[in-house]
Amino acid sequence: KTHETAMKYFYGIIFSIFFLPAYSFAADSFEAKIIGKSGDEIGSLKISQGTQGVVINIKASNLPAGYHGMHFHAVAQCDHAGGFKTAKGHVDPDKKPHGFLNEEGPHEGNLPNLIVAEDGTVEVELYSTLVSLKDGNANLLDADGSSLIIHANPDDHTSQPIGGSGGRIACAVIAKQ
Repeated sequence: KTHETAMKYFYGIIFSIFFLPAYSFAADSFEAKIIGKSGDEIGSLKISQGTQGVVINIKASNLPAGYHGMHFHAVAQCDHAGGFKTAKGHVDPDKKPHGFLNEEGPHEGNLPNLIVAEDGTVEVELYSTLVSLKDGNANLLDADGSSLIIHANPDDHTSQPIGGSGGRIACAVIAKQ
């Protein structure tokens, strides 16, 4: 009996070491559909919590070719009929100015431009230390969630309030399920 009990503990420890980290990692990621102006699904978003920020994976199609501003917006709503305006402004709890090239910025909602290929597709992975899925004042999964918005024009990383990014052409809701 002592041998059986010891083996149960041994296998329990082995299970905890090798399998439980995978379960906790899964709880630290988020996936969403990206919808276009017509309300159709055009891609996917995955955000995974890192040690000091988030890894962002975007895969989409049916977008206009070229550079597009992309930002985290403050509310988890993607009303395509209203031009995605229900997502409100950028995530900006520290009230900093917009732009990576702004001496007083960037604010937490800032992301680099999304570069879409001539065939309308994009697949990119990037990292942001400005936001979190877990805690802090820039938690994307806070009470009202957030959204990822893709804009019609490039972000110049200095102009206020949105870097000259223009209209909103795609959106993904980021909210607790």
